[in-house]
Amino acid sequence: MASEKVETVIAGNYVEMEREEGDSSKPTKGKLSTLFWHGGSVYDAWFSCASNQVAQVLLTLPYSFSQLGMLSGILFQLFYGLMGSWTAYLISVLYVEYRTRKEREKVDFRNHVIQWFEVLDGLLGKHWRNAGLFFNCTFLLFGSVIQLIACASNIYYINDNLDKRTWTYIFGACCATTVFIPSFHNYRIWSFLGLMMTTYTAWYMTVASLIHGQAEGVKHSGPAKMVLYFTGATNILYTFGGHAVTVEIMHAMWKPQKFKLIYLMATLYVLTLTLPSASAVYWAFGDDLLTHSNAFALLPRNGFRDTAVILMLIHQFITFGFACTPLYFVWEKFIGVHETKSLIKRALARLPVVIPIWFLAIIFPFFGPINSTVGSLLVSFTVYIIPALAHMVTFASPSARENAVERAPSLLGGWAGLYSVNIFVVGWVLVVGFGFGGWASMLNFIHQVDTFGLFTKCYQCPPHKH
Repeated sequence: MASEKVETVIAGNYVEMEREEGDSSKPTKGKLSTLFWHGGSVYDAWFSCASNQVAQVLLTLPYSFSQLGMLSGILFQLFYGLMGSWTAYLISVLYVEYRTRKEREKVDFRNHVIQWFEVLDGLLGKHWRNAGLFFNCTFLLFGSVIQLIACASNIYYINDNLDKRTWTYIFGACCATTVFIPSFHNYRIWSFLGLMMTTYTAWYMTVASLIHGQAEGVKHSGPAKMVLYFTGATNILYTFGGHAVTVEIMHAMWKPQKFKLIYLMATLYVLTLTLPSASAVYWAFGDDLLTHSNAFALLPRNGFRDTAVILMLIHQFITFGFACTPLYFVWEKFIGVHETKSLIKRALARLPVVIPIWFLAIIFPFFGPINSTVGSLLVSFTVYIIPALAHMVTFASPSARENAVERAPSLLGGWAGLYSVNIFVVGWVLVVGFGFGGWASMLNFIHQVDTFGLFTKCYQCPPHKH
């Protein structure tokens, strides 16, 4: 009974909010702006999750397959896809728990976007909040950096008159315009388009590789080295750890309690893109991928490839917004402008966030290796270890379990099953993801720095023909 009451409380605020937004404008204009701008349905959340989960990673997965070998590559994708969906479910449970407790205390979230660190703070206190804030912000910061590096890496395959560093300057300026998008409600049309773009690119990679056939003398020697094996596995951990923005996406829903299965559905769709494309490209090019972390580098240049490059560029711009928006929120709260109604004031306040991202993208332009490093050192904690531990600590006492808004799934055998899965997730990610993965990724990353140097002008570019 309590949980039914709670659901109406949660849904209530959102219905009011929707109505206010709907009434404030003229009918036709209102309908149009609702269509493109105000998204809060289950479908919007699904599009946001699916389009946010796979962006530039799609292009580096064949590189991971060359490090792991075909079988391990496929198994790790399925395994981490499931594990990622599990921790997204835990985050959604903790969010609904936090929000319900706060709304019982009559807290109003009308102009406030709830974030992960606030959920941790409300349920577990300030030390958890600080840990959540540190890992989340650092991960999102580097997530945004990776999108910028990917933009420069991709455009180079269409226009190599400028080197990759110059392209990074240009795209940094373009991506700064995301400061004008207020919140995840307003990504409705973008998430939809983003997913169309990754779908096209994935199937283009698959079909182009199959038409191209196996390259001459192609070898498939993966897994050859332990370092490369764990680097590849960690890139896949990173792929399915895209839910550092889960709480913000949930908050943008009219009925956040419906979020539970959305992430799993998004992951299942994403697997239909990542498995065929990575397998096909690896089948066609084999070990050549070890020195080409961007799959576009090996695919034959034609109109289809150029279309895929352009679509991925637009999509990276969207994903940059996805990764950066939570950082904007944290920054707004820090300087005290988060609840300001003025869009211009908030946009100007957000600009300082973009500058360090731009700078880091120019220092470390190692597209591919940087994904694995971020995966092992940041994603492992942000997305897997902290949510699983937080869930276990939150519901440690019998009274917390008794009054939980969201009951433990009976499918797993109630609370005991739930705790067993959580302990496994923490143990596995700590040892394999952070331990072995961290060691391998750092060695690989240092190798890139030694080979190319920091601030390198053009990472993995072929020698220029003059």
